[in-house]
Amino acid sequence: MAWQDINRQPVIESFDLQPGRIIARKYQIESLLGVGWEGEVYLIRERATGIERTAKFFFPHRNIRDRSLKFYARKLHKLRKCPIIIQYSHQDTIIFRKIPISFLVSEFVEGELLTDYIKRQPGRHLTPFKAVHLLYALACGIECIHSSGEYHGDLHPENIIVKRIGLSFDLKLLDMFYWGAPSAENIRDDVMDLIRIFYDSLGGQKSYSKQPHEVKVICSGLKRSLVLKKFNTAGKLRQYLEAMEWS
Repeated sequence: MAWQDINRQPVIESFDLQPGRIIARKYQIESLLGVGWEGEVYLIRERATGIERTAKFFFPHRNIRDRSLKFYARKLHKLRKCPIIIQYSHQDTIIFRKIPISFLVSEFVEGELLTDYIKRQPGRHLTPFKAVHLLYALACGIECIHSSGEYHGDLHPENIIVKRIGLSFDLKLLDMFYWGAPSAENIRDDVMDLIRIFYDSLGGQKSYSKQPHEVKVICSGLKRSLVLKKFNTAGKLRQYLEAMEWS
């Protein structure tokens, strides 16, 4: 742990909370789920009920005066009616190395990261059929966020949980990011992230030349101007996918 001169906030790069550790006298650490720029996410269990939850612990230098935590909690609450969003529960605090550390408690969603799901597929990539269904599920989920006047800001396979696969994907988003107030640029960035996830799920550059024409029309070589000319919102992308035909 070090100290950051500008805001006099301790710089903590890892909490390293081990399984079995009791925190706030109410929860038991089960496992580490992920690490991000803002902090670490753990699977925890309520001691009183045995119910599993997810807890996001914020690094203090990334959460000055709890700004990041408050942003995240308010955004989750605002988007609570979007099925792709994990449901927020409450916030709490622990003392870590004599430093107050804030954390958010939310529902625990069973599933696997999209990254791991793709790695398990033959050739470590999706077929065009599966990839289009993945893109459609993501576009529907992000459209709900955009329709609520918000954006995601940090879409990538490590932030997406695959709950169920059948004729369609059931997905949840693990994290979001704050790049300022919602804007048209934020929304366009989300759309580009959707197309990038689609492109990468198919195998990326090494597989692109072999993809069907319909896939290339969607990806447009990842050229931002061409993609956004077709799909400047997630809703436009969703509408296109619903009407598209395969030759």
